[in-house]
Amino acid sequence: MNLRSFAYFTRRLCALALASGLAVTAHAQVLAPEIVRAEQALMQARDAYAGHYVPDLMEQAEDGLRQAQAGIQSRSRNDRRQAADLALRAAAGAELARARSLQIQAEATLLQRQTEIADLRRQLGLGGTP
Repeated sequence: MNLRSFAYFTRRLCALALASGLAVTAHAQVLAPEIVRAEQALMQARDAYAGHYVPDLMEQAEDGLRQAQAGIQSRSRNDRRQAADLALRAAAGAELARARSLQIQAEATLLQRQTEIADLRRQLGLGGTP
């Protein structure tokens, strides 16, 4: 009579546990691009001085990114899905903050140039506006 050993069960069980662990890790890495995109958008917004010109928008985007980063670490599939959505919203918020910051800076530069032109016109005695 050929008696089989049950030792192969432990090997299969270890392989199954390893495979399921890798699947969870791979799933978390699938969502990571949204986090990376949000981080990049926040860096670009910081480079445009959005924290100075539109601090409320920057704060919302940063909070969204922090929540997304916390959610991506969750074991709950629903939390990870929500984390991806939060990261996308954070990226959009950071892009909006950057755009508004650049707009404010452009408007300030335009006003400065218009003032300089008006001063030069007065100095030249041209008076009127074109």
